[in-house]
Amino acid sequence: MSENAEDLKGLGAFIRSQRRLAELSQRELAKLAKLSDPYVSQLERGLHEPSVRVVKALSAALNLPAEVLMKQAGWLGLEIEEEPETEAAIRNDSNLTNSQKSAMLEIYKGFVSSNETK
Repeated sequence: MSENAEDLKGLGAFIRSQRRLAELSQRELAKLAKLSDPYVSQLERGLHEPSVRVVKALSAALNLPAEVLMKQAGWLGLEIEEEPETEAAIRNDSNLTNSQKSAMLEIYKGFVSSNETK
């Protein structure tokens, strides 16, 4: 298997795991990202290389930085910072709904950015 094919399979598995963490069906993710259901299925199976527009749409629908998906696709080197532990903890907390996670992430990011400007 080529390196690109492995990257696509890894990206697909990552999209699937993030979709499941967000408690979304493929159909719901496709609707949020304005993509077709079959295309999302093919992406999750690593059958297609998404465009930058598609990666941005998926990242927005999954409430992830686009760089995270681009790194999973092998488009970016390891110089990208890892997601802060607090953000990862919020995303992975099964006691929160997707909308609660989004709200908490926005509040957290607001606090962090206001502290950085001081």
